[in-house]
Amino acid sequence: MTLNFRQLNLLGFLGIQFALCFAMYLQYFKGYEPCPFCIFQRVAMIAVGFVFLAAFIHGPKAWGQWVYAFGVSMFSLVGAGVAARHVWLQSLPPDQVPACGPTLDYLMDMMPMGEVVQTVLRGDGNCAKIDAQWLGISLPGWVLVSFFGFVVYAVLTPILPKFLRKTA
Repeated sequence: MTLNFRQLNLLGFLGIQFALCFAMYLQYFKGYEPCPFCIFQRVAMIAVGFVFLAAFIHGPKAWGQWVYAFGVSMFSLVGAGVAARHVWLQSLPPDQVPACGPTLDYLMDMMPMGEVVQTVLRGDGNCAKIDAQWLGISLPGWVLVSFFGFVVYAVLTPILPKFLRKTA
């Protein structure tokens, strides 16, 4: 049995749901409060999930599959950029970490959205703190790996069903 394009996109959507549920578990059951970078990464994950879901529902043929693959890749690369900046901030020596800033809610109440994005991407001390690691890699590091994995997965979704049919 080979999976078709729609089924592969459903699996991608379910992978995103798993990642977001894990983030909610860490927040609500383990007490890890997400910093602004974490929230931006979640927004990118949600965008990737919506593209996977739209591709599953639509089930396009030929070049339409590449349009969805492009959408997943673009949102994943944006998320990877945010995660990479987060990892970089966490790698700074303590004396070079920017001072802690206001919460995202406060920023959104006081500034236009463009300034909020710029302020968050500059980073602050809240985002430099490493709360948890697995195999020596911080959570933003794993998110970065996941986003790159979604790019590879998105590029393979239009190719894989045809390739598997030829080899079967």
